[in-house]
Amino acid sequence: MGNFEEHHHTAACHEGYGAVASILTFLKPSDGLFDDYATRVMGEAFDDARKRLHSAGQPHIVFETIAARIIVAASKGERDPIRLRNAGLAGLAHDRD
Repeated sequence: MGNFEEHHHTAACHEGYGAVASILTFLKPSDGLFDDYATRVMGEAFDDARKRLHSAGQPHIVFETIAARIIVAASKGERDPIRLRNAGLAGLAHDRD
């Protein structure tokens, strides 16, 4: 496992990082490295976005799009999980609050 993968694998295995694992599959080395906090809030935002989208039956490309939008927002410094979630869901039909 390379340095990038080890960092994210380790973060996902720590207690309290259950949500992280779901977004890790979408991170690429070109996305850069995020600290543990950023990775955790990105994971929380991604999981919340999937719930709001009623993820059952959605094509994989929808999840890729949501994850990519969250990653872009996080790479610009966003760390609020609600704003990250909203960035991921921008333009998709979902329950809004």
